[in-house]
Order: sequence, then C-alpha cells, then structure tokens
Amino acid sequence: MNEIRGTLTRPDGVALAWAALPGTGPTVVFLGGFRSDMEGSKALHLRDHCAAAGRAFLRLDYSGHGISGGAFEEGTIGTWAEDAALVIGERAPGPLVLVGSSMGGWIALLLARRWGAERVRAVIGLAAAPDFTEALMPGAFSEADRATLARDGVLRVPSQYGEPIPITLRLLTEGRNHLLLPGPIPYAGPVRLLQGMADPDVPWKHALRIMEALPGPDAELTLIKDGDHRLSRPGDLALLSRVLDALPAGG
Repeated sequence: MNEIRGTLTRPDGVALAWAALPGTGPTVVFLGGFRSDMEGSKALHLRDHCAAAGRAFLRLDYSGHGISGGAFEEGTIGTWAEDAALVIGERAPGPLVLVGSSMGGWIALLLARRWGAERVRAVIGLAAAPDFTEALMPGAFSEADRATLARDGVLRVPSQYGEPIPITLRLLTEGRNHLLLPGPIPYAGPVRLLQGMADPDVPWKHALRIMEALPGPDAELTLIKDGDHRLSRPGDLALLSRVLDALPAGG
C-alpha cells in the first residue's frame, strides 16, 4: 500500500496530520467524530477498501485530535471544519466523496454546502450529528452541569469510550454559527445516511430531521436496528463499502 503521511501547518503554527492514498476517481475523504482520530476502524477500513479498488483516499486529524497539534479544549465546530477544509484543499483539490462519522457528518455537510455538488460528488454520513452542540448535547445537562459551565467555562462529562470529555462553553456557543437544521441544507448531490437505531448518542430520529432538510432528490437513509453509535462491526463496515461502491458512477 503506497500511503503517504504528512502534516500541514496552519497559519497559527498548529500542525494537522493527514494520510493519503493516490488513486483514481473522486477522492474519498474520511472525517472522524468528536474526540476520534484517523486511526479508527472505519477510517482504516475505508483506506483498505479504497486501496484494493485503486481509489484515491484521504484521512486526517483535526486540531486537538489524534496526532495533530493544538489543544482539544480550544477547538470548535468552526475550527475543525476549517482544519478539514485546509487539509482537503491541499491534498485533494479535485472532486470528493465525503464520509463523515458523527461530528464528521456535520462537517461533511458544512463542506458540501460550501463547495456544492460539482466538487462534492456525494456525502455519506455514519450516525451523522449536525447541530449536536445545540440539539443533542445540552438536553443531557443537569442544572448543576449548566452552573459548572457558566462558572468554569468547561464541563467534564463521563464517557463510555474512555476518559471524561471536556465540553466547553465556547464549543456550544460557537456551534450556533454552523447550525444546519431544520434546513434546508443547500446541497443537491447524493447523500447516504447510515444510522443505528440502538445508538445512545445520536437518536435515529435525528437522521429523519437531516433527511427532511435535504432538498435534493437523491438522499437515502438506511436504519440498522441493532446498530450502535460507532457502526464499526464487520457487518456495518461491509455495508459502508457497499454504499460507497453503489454511488452513481462510483461517486
């Protein structure tokens, strides 16, 4: 496998890590989730799948994620969307298929809105979570949590995936600048959403809201009854490959 790895330095000096495969067709770009990184099972599965098919592929770490520089607590949706745009612009300037997991689904839709269907040939969302800082996360906060956020500017939330997650007031307030729902989302290209109905983090009805917000006719939602948030089981990954391969003209 001829994967190339490197870093791209932002104007403020923060280094953003990326890994890319040369190949044909629109570049498949994997955009990871909140506190995730480009070494996760979905990113590596897509890399291997694209390598076998000779397709161009790019994965990256936002600032404060994985091996990129910067502090996680300083990041926001806008910051991470710009990180992705910067790396993609440098490493994959041509047509794209954006594959976003959880928060990455939000970022994928933001970039699709920015660049349009001529460049973004398709979007695939896995438990896509647009607007999660407004529509999903605050509803789980107690009055004590809100008081902590107001007093300290940060709340450390227990996570089933590892160490407590720092949620900053800045993340929540800045996220309001990038809300997509109830739409319409001005992107008319193909969209494929994969959503687990047993997802404890993104309720499956959130995917219905995304579908309602998409004005284009070529949007499909696949509900996986026993699917969790990660959608990283072998069957989930195989489904992701099939959905990618079945895109119009391969995306």
